[in-house]
Amino acid sequence: MKRAVFPFLILVVMAVLATVIPATGKALPPGDTLNTGDVAWMLTASALVLLMTPGLSFFYGGMVSSKNVVSTMLQSVIALGVISLLWVVVGFSLAFGDDIGGVIGNPLTFFMFDNVSAAPVTLGTGDGALKMTIPLLVFAMFQLKFAIITPALITGSFAERVRFSAYLLFMVLFSLLIYCPLAHMTWHPQGIFFKWGVKDFAGGTVVHMSAGFAALAGAMILGRRKTHQANVAHEPANIPYVMLGTGMLWFGWFGFNAGSAGAANGTAALAFATTNTASAVAMLGWMFFDWIRGRKPSAMGACIGAVVGLVAITPAAGFVTVRESIVIGLVASVLSNMAVHLKTKSTLDDTLDVFPCHGVGGMVGMIATGIYATDVGLKYGKTETFMYHMIALVIVAVFSFVGSMILYKLVDLIVPLRVPEDQEYTGLDLSQHGEAAWRLNGLLSGVGHSKHVVVEEELIVTS
Repeated sequence: MKRAVFPFLILVVMAVLATVIPATGKALPPGDTLNTGDVAWMLTASALVLLMTPGLSFFYGGMVSSKNVVSTMLQSVIALGVISLLWVVVGFSLAFGDDIGGVIGNPLTFFMFDNVSAAPVTLGTGDGALKMTIPLLVFAMFQLKFAIITPALITGSFAERVRFSAYLLFMVLFSLLIYCPLAHMTWHPQGIFFKWGVKDFAGGTVVHMSAGFAALAGAMILGRRKTHQANVAHEPANIPYVMLGTGMLWFGWFGFNAGSAGAANGTAALAFATTNTASAVAMLGWMFFDWIRGRKPSAMGACIGAVVGLVAITPAAGFVTVRESIVIGLVASVLSNMAVHLKTKSTLDDTLDVFPCHGVGGMVGMIATGIYATDVGLKYGKTETFMYHMIALVIVAVFSFVGSMILYKLVDLIVPLRVPEDQEYTGLDLSQHGEAAWRLNGLLSGVGHSKHVVVEEELIVTS
């Protein structure tokens, strides 16, 4: 199709630029001595975080209706390709390049991964400078995995009605204009949040709050599904997929959080333990809270609770004790559960509850970090860190929500965001991709005097 010509030409241009543009060879200040143990752990952690994106695809894919499984899973998996290339070309440079005003990195510092070497370097200047014991290349690839999963998280809010090409364009713009500035402000030694002393160990603000508020904006802009308007009960396609995805997310999250220590050390061990504990508590908290309110203890509820616990502990993982992670997991599970319940009473059609889980969970984690962060939190009599956390929370919320609103509107002017009503009725698997989650063997087969017709896994017998 003609619309595919332009993105293909972009790939060709990137390939040409990679060939003809000479490397600058600019040397960065050396870091600490290379530590092979740290390198081995960070390579492992990077692989674990990568696993989270296909895990998310199963988690989301099992929750949607059976005619939207492939499209929903692909919206996560395609980020592996799009963001990987974008990160190499300019994304890493925008996030971690030479500081510009404490808000964004110089796009030329690491353009096309120029100067991203296999040597440990010092990132930033001053007292907060990061002296690495691992190659900059490993650090860049670890950070890539965070950039990949963030736009994938957003897709749950507008599942079952978004046009695939419009999503691709939004993903690119969101990554460049929302994610990269937030990553720079929070994690670069010269970033404004970093200099304020805001603590985000592994992405509660950069990943989950940004995705949560972008999801809220997306649900509002794309509007309600036709089935949602008609109050048709939503039936998940495959609960075992949700459970499989939860297991993959939980497993990969150890790399997400413990890997954010940047080394194989005691902080990584602490983050490992707090991550597991918060998720376990949140899983049980969500399930038991449902039970108290007269609902059956469900697999779906247990899985969602576990993920909410993982979300909430993420910004605090290396800064709090294991005991405090119990509190964080429990509070997050109850508040997110209540937020989901309130959402069901509104007209907001956030298909897979991205904002109540990731947005609310991320905010709980950020507030808890300001309270419990060792030596600098409110618990220790320090109000400055907590106040800066509250200011940063408001800035991130407004920036992510308003910025995403503008991007959705811009994308809609170029490519309509929402599929036509007939395609929504058919399902995005067939209408957008020409594929189905389950191929039917012998759609119509005669047995004796009966015909057995399989329709979406239900056996209808007609004489």
